[in-house]
Amino acid sequence: MRNARIRALLYLTRRTSSKKAGRTNDLAFTLVPIAVIVSLLAGLIVLQPDLGTALSLIAISVVLLFVAGLDLRWITASVIFVVPAFYLLVFRVRYRRERILAFLNPWEEPLGRGFQIIQSLFSIASGGIAGLGFMEGKQKLFYLPEAHTDFIFAVVGEELGLIGTCALLGLFAVFFWRGVRTSLRAPDLFGFYLALGITMMVCVQAFINMSVVLGLLPTKGIPLPFLSYGGSSFVVMLAAVGILLNVSQQSS
Repeated sequence: MRNARIRALLYLTRRTSSKKAGRTNDLAFTLVPIAVIVSLLAGLIVLQPDLGTALSLIAISVVLLFVAGLDLRWITASVIFVVPAFYLLVFRVRYRRERILAFLNPWEEPLGRGFQIIQSLFSIASGGIAGLGFMEGKQKLFYLPEAHTDFIFAVVGEELGLIGTCALLGLFAVFFWRGVRTSLRAPDLFGFYLALGITMMVCVQAFINMSVVLGLLPTKGIPLPFLSYGGSSFVVMLAAVGILLNVSQQSS
């Protein structure tokens, strides 16, 4: 279901950039069809189970609709439905509830549910300013779980230090700037929303992953774009960037 976000993004783009654009707040034409499609895809992702990716899909959809002119009252109304569902999916599922408790106080069980985030923080802290050197990290060998996938940013912090992590943040900031610039210069509304959606998809996923590694968000299981090991995620990201480059090539 890694490509579900691409499919949802294409549908949102077609819907918001159609000849009847300007009817973003129209229930029958825009909101209900988009809500059905996004909810269906998000539900399939949750069944994987992958709640983090489903939440990122919903966040990207809301951002695109907001840019298209979605009234704040609809966002407020959607929160009323999302909050109960979020409660049932998080606090009624044991391993997700454990992640929330580990996020709130990882030191309560340092060898249990808090082990991963504590080792992640140790990894970043041991890197210092300049890091231990490329391929010289120790946490990834014995202590840090999922160091090659979801917690690759912690390895970057240990081996390349503050300089390396800031450089990586700078690269994602450049990607965000160039993506927004491409969307603003797109030849039509379809290209505008498509480029903006792809940019948000990459940057939101990167933000969530790095926030999890730094202990700013509960563990989500979302990989870091272009760096985390994983075939399906990497292929989807490369395909998305290829589409973004195509829009950029046609920009004025």
